[in-house]
Amino acid sequence: MRLSILDQSPISAGQTAYEALNQSLKLAQAAEQFGYTRYWLTEHHDLPGIACSAPEVMISYIGAHTQRIRIGSGAVLLPHYKPYKVAEIFNMLATLFPDRIDIGIGRAPGGSAEATNALSDNFLQSVYDYPQLVDELVHFLNNAHATLKAAPIPDVSPIPWMLGTSKKSAVLAAEKGMSYAFGQFMSNVDGAPILEAYRSAFRSNVKGEKNQVLLTVSAFCADTAERAEEIALSSLIWHLQTEKGGGQYIPSIEQAKDFQLDKQDKEKLQKMKQNMVIGDPMHLKKALLDMQKQYQADEIMILTTAHSLEDRIHSYQLIADAIGVKQT
Repeated sequence: MRLSILDQSPISAGQTAYEALNQSLKLAQAAEQFGYTRYWLTEHHDLPGIACSAPEVMISYIGAHTQRIRIGSGAVLLPHYKPYKVAEIFNMLATLFPDRIDIGIGRAPGGSAEATNALSDNFLQSVYDYPQLVDELVHFLNNAHATLKAAPIPDVSPIPWMLGTSKKSAVLAAEKGMSYAFGQFMSNVDGAPILEAYRSAFRSNVKGEKNQVLLTVSAFCADTAERAEEIALSSLIWHLQTEKGGGQYIPSIEQAKDFQLDKQDKEKLQKMKQNMVIGDPMHLKKALLDMQKQYQADEIMILTTAHSLEDRIHSYQLIADAIGVKQT
């Protein structure tokens, strides 16, 4: 089974955005060493506790300091932008880092209404036009325009992926002949029927092409189940704080333990934990292999948001070792 990483570049308590972004680089370098297939960076706008608003900048930075791991966006929020410019950016990345660039695209706003208005003149119309924007982007990535090129033209084009959490996005990806990444970590629905709808629509609409299915899950691994629970608590409390209008930083384990929880908070925590995989290496191995079988996923992408970089790196190493990923 292939493993990959999704990174939101979280800002921990006592840390600057500069430090958070450089920790993303350190994590990517560790991921390459551990044998992870790809490393994607998210796009968020004016969201507390998250440093990366421009994944294309971080892709360039990480690409310059790694050798083999695939790097990409998870995702470029296409309705904010002109497809031609996005194609230029990712063609340039693919020229600089040959056969290593993925371009994951999505249609979420990625931030508040104020941020959306600052980025886009008519976001809702662009969401409505999303299928046409996808066509235009892929058109330029394939260098298929008669007179206009998204220069520079790389020897190996960026690989497009569609990201989503619904049957609608899955079927659209299939209709466009694109690989599909399902964000289970941010969905409360069973993704298995959605991915089956993707495979069925792909077979019906695309001939002679190979599709890939990627499943993104939130996971925390440590030497003991108790320690994994402690590491996950920082992420859980951060999400609670964000809902309450705070969440400027990922709290330390000690800060998370001190957070006062009411009955409603405790119920929310339990609900969030149901959508996470938390435990020791053997538990993670069984859970991830079961999910791979259930979803028939070609690859599992893991999101681990923790206060400590060391805990994040150790979690990813334990998971890679447990699954048996070949280290480089």
